[in-house]
Amino acid sequence: MTASVSRVPCTVVTGFLGAGKTTLIRHLLEKAGGKRIAIIVNEFGDIGIDGEILKGCGIDTCPEENIVELANGCICCTVADDFVPALDQILSLTPKVDHILIETSGLALPKPLVQAFQWPTVKSRVTVDGVIAVVDGPALAEGRVANDMNALQAQRAQDTTLDHDDPVEEVFEDQIACADLIILSKSDLMDAAGSARANAIINEHIARAVKIVPTSQGKVDPSVLLGLGLAVEDDIENRKTHHDDELDHEHDDFDSFVIDIASIANPDELAKRVATAAEEENVLRVKGFVEVGGKPMRLLLQAVGPRVNHYYDRAWTAGDDRRSRLVVIGLKGLNRPAIERILAG
Repeated sequence: MTASVSRVPCTVVTGFLGAGKTTLIRHLLEKAGGKRIAIIVNEFGDIGIDGEILKGCGIDTCPEENIVELANGCICCTVADDFVPALDQILSLTPKVDHILIETSGLALPKPLVQAFQWPTVKSRVTVDGVIAVVDGPALAEGRVANDMNALQAQRAQDTTLDHDDPVEEVFEDQIACADLIILSKSDLMDAAGSARANAIINEHIARAVKIVPTSQGKVDPSVLLGLGLAVEDDIENRKTHHDDELDHEHDDFDSFVIDIASIANPDELAKRVATAAEEENVLRVKGFVEVGGKPMRLLLQAVGPRVNHYYDRAWTAGDDRRSRLVVIGLKGLNRPAIERILAG
């Protein structure tokens, strides 16, 4: 599974009403480091509140014209009518965008949306970098998938275009099952027992490879969420759905360091070591360039938890530093010596 470097990466952010999707996206925009980002906001109702919030953010790298709202419709059910024209609009922008964020409505099913990226007219231009599910931590700790279940039901009742009527609990499970990372929001509002309950409920519905990142006020380092390079549209059939004691984590609550490794002979063996480090040492991300002995091409390696992909992105040049270097990212407390031993083999 590889993502083409020529296609624009797109991150899908899913989660129920009030979970914290807009707050997370706003923080990503503020910390984008100059990267030009476009946003598709899928809202129910005549007025897209989330879109207005983002349009008023005043961030130069995401001007108002880079934000496209799809109102009065579920993006997972109106792909042909609304989504593709929205992509066309974004991809025609000058200067070109570096990354696209899609904020789905609370009731959208992410899997049909990701499947739309398999369409030839879409796949040739855009790839799904990753799917992020935002979960309301305090609500889940109390046994609810959303903070205001009545508001969620009212949202469903008001939308006449929604063509699935699954229980909200099943929609929640589908969002979790399709995710590459889970953002457990509002962690500062939970005690250790509440956090444990919320994590236990999530773990009932996710694959072992998916990591849970506790957050407060949407503050997650963009390097944890963007640039995953997963090409999710090529892996979507492996995401089975119904239809086929950490607090206040901010940037300082992530450890990030660079590890130099020796030139390697077998990329697959290195991928296995990276996966082992993720499983044993709670690593969230690994990314970097690696020299493969006897190969003129540079190996690009990307990992999200124990899921690793790698490919040769280009030839080494005379000006390149041909050292093999991997950036390792995880929650505070990573055991660097242990990770170095695993990656060294």
